[in-house]
Amino acid sequence: MRFNFFNPISDFLNLTPNFRNRLSKCLRFSVVIVIFVALVGCDVERRKSDAELGLNPQQATGRKLYDNYCDRCHEPYSSRGKKGPSMKGVFKRQYLSLSGLPANDDRMTDIVKYGRSKMEGFGQVMTDQQIKDLIAYMHTL
Repeated sequence: MRFNFFNPISDFLNLTPNFRNRLSKCLRFSVVIVIFVALVGCDVERRKSDAELGLNPQQATGRKLYDNYCDRCHEPYSSRGKKGPSMKGVFKRQYLSLSGLPANDDRMTDIVKYGRSKMEGFGQVMTDQQIKDLIAYMHTL
């Protein structure tokens, strides 16, 4: 007796119409439930372009740097944090939320360059100009 790959398919097609109808309804219901759960649980919105955000060239460069180095730990547009605190509105506050340091360009430059607490420093991988570009972008958050 040889195995025929198409037997399960032909067996499915030879099922009683009532059983196929119930199975079909169950599959359709399952698909609807999966889609509903995916949409409800999905908290992702479309990423806006640099132009939609009104970024100038320096800020657009800073955004690319943020995506490469900061985004893995710091949420840019949400108040929900990842490993590190969110950067949303970081320069709109007088002080940084965790450290209590002033929220200004000098302090942020030092933190990016040398690191702080659990954050590594990026002074060895970013130039001073790149850090300025990054800070310029962070002002837009």
